Amino acid sequence: MEKRLERLQEIIGYRFQKPGLLAHALTHSSYANEKRWDKTRCNERLEFLGDAVLELVSSNFLYHQYPDMPEGEMTKLRASLVCEPTLAYCAESISLGEYLYLGKGEELTGGRKRPSVVSDAMEAVIGAIFLDGGLANAKEFICRFVLDDIEHKKLFYDSKTILQEMVQAEGRGDLSYVLIRESGPDHCKVFEACVRLGDEELGRGFGRTKKAAEQVAAYHGICRLKK
Repeated sequence: MEKRLERLQEIIGYRFQKPGLLAHALTHSSYANEKRWDKTRCNERLEFLGDAVLELVSSNFLYHQYPDMPEGEMTKLRASLVCEPTLAYCAESISLGEYLYLGKGEELTGGRKRPSVVSDAMEAVIGAIFLDGGLANAKEFICRFVLDDIEHKKLFYDSKTILQEMVQAEGRGDLSYVLIRESGPDHCKVFEACVRLGDEELGRGFGRTKKAAEQVAAYHGICRLKK
């Protein structure tokens, strides 16, 4: 087995009975295309499965964790926990992008940090764990790396509005968002933005759109102000 797959298993605290499933989960379509492999050898099918497992586990978690929360609020909270920026943030916590198999073009255009790529891979890993070790192991992974620290992660849903309200309540000046850079082809760009309070930078973020990058930057800004 590749040493990097060994390292990743140590990080996530789960050892695969079938390591090939983990390698499959880490294989981006660009790599499979470059190798001229069959389409099913990339991680998209595992992502499809992992998305369903994640929704089931997160729904069950919220149902029991918040017994008095109405259905509409649970739906909104679940959406914030399984949205692309949140999953990309979770993937960053285990450095998942470093372990992906990417095609040369995807590699050169920043695919290892592209939120859509790493969030999809996060779901694919969930799907792989589910197939390899069942729902209990998939649930343990999700609870450890996705459903932890909910009070912070749910801010991803509308972090720009929340940050604006925090700054206004404290009378601390004006917020501004600055596009730092954009990279990648037109059909798959990655934007990096920062949020500033006056001349002070509060946070940075990446996203597939300027708005998404600003939302992640605002999230980091909220975390900084709360500290």
